[in-house]
Parts: sequence; structure tokens; C-alpha cells
Amino acid sequence: MKLAVIPARGGSKRIPRKNIKPFCGKPMIAWSIEAALRSGCFDDVIVSTDDTEIADVARQWGASVPFMRPANLADDHTGTIPVIRHAIEWFPQDRLPLQICCIYATAPFVRPDDLRRGLNLLLANDCNYAFSVTSYPFPIQRAIRIQNNERVEMFYPEHFNTRSQDLEEAWHDAGQFYWGKRNAWLEDSAFFTPSSMPIRLPRELVQDIDTPEDWRRAEWMFKAMQHGAKLT
Repeated sequence: MKLAVIPARGGSKRIPRKNIKPFCGKPMIAWSIEAALRSGCFDDVIVSTDDTEIADVARQWGASVPFMRPANLADDHTGTIPVIRHAIEWFPQDRLPLQICCIYATAPFVRPDDLRRGLNLLLANDCNYAFSVTSYPFPIQRAIRIQNNERVEMFYPEHFNTRSQDLEEAWHDAGQFYWGKRNAWLEDSAFFTPSSMPIRLPRELVQDIDTPEDWRRAEWMFKAMQHGAKLT
């Protein structure tokens, strides 16, 4: 069984009700649900939430909510892996999820094709996880820090005179989705190790949404992308 789990707790602080706040015409979570359903990858698409309103919205957009997440897994300090593990362990023996994809509720740029790429990568390779990544727009080797006295210094001063094109490209977690095998989730295996494989995404499809400023930027990006699609 292939399972999509969309974590969506109700206690967002910086953007209240973030998971169901309207985003470009739909509740935010609806974009993740629709991408999962359209991908054709999953036998079940579920939302793990502690919030009855989020559960109702999730059902309206086609996801199932087979359980309510317990309070001890819905606080500010609970990580992703325990939430996914709880969802996996909820299923009975005759419906064991073997490949599980965590899709964040605030990932409106997630695409069905990328979900399919992730599944194919997971099935074709000896790896624990396959997850979305994107490149940094600026060489991390040229980063600077601001000290307490408002002076600056380089993290890697040895690269002050190194040409950007001679520096190794760096990547970061795109924060959209994580395909993983059953045992990897249940055993709390780490994501960022040689046991994981990347699904590369272009930077224009990646935006963290943690603050109101992030939200506005994501809406601008999304609308620009939709406008570009109409022009082509």
C-alpha cells in the first residue's frame, strides 16, 4: 500500500489557521491534497490533524481523516517523523503502508509529476528516503555572519578570492514532500544521510511559508506562475 500523509495541526502561531487559510482561491491544504490525488501514486491520502475544522476542510477536498491526532503529537515541539510513524501504525495488518509520502500542508507548489518522480526513485534504488531539494541562489562558501558588535566576518574566509563558478553547488531541503520506506519511518531514520536521494526542483517552485511575508511572496510567485502558464 502506498500512503500519503499530510500533517496539519491546528496550532499555527505565526500565521493563525495557516493550513486552511485561503491561498489563491483555495484553502492552503487543498493544493497538497489535490496534487496527491492527481499524482495517481497513492492508495490512500490522509490528513493527520488535531483540529476538527481542518479535518472537515480536508474531507471536502477529497482526503480522508481516519483518526484525530493525539494532543501529545500536536504541540510546537513535535517533529515530522513521530507524526508519520503514528499514522503508519494506525493502519491494520491487512492494510500495511509500505511506501509512505509525507506532504506538507503548506506546499502549494508541489506537483504531481514530482511526487511520481519521488516514488520511482524510491522503488528503483536501495534508499530509505527520496525528498525534494533545491539549490541555494548564492554560494554558501561566501556567506558572512554579523557579530554582536555589528561587524562582519566570513564563515569561510579562505574563499574570499575564489570565483563563484569554482565553488561547489549547495542544496537544501525544499520542504515539500518526503517519500520513505516503512521501516525508515518506523525506525526514526534520519533524512539527510547517504541513505536518501534528492528530487531536484527549480528555485521558482520553492518557498517556505512561515511568516506573513513568506505568504505574500508565495502568492506573488504562484500568481506569476499561473499567468505565465496562460501566456504559453
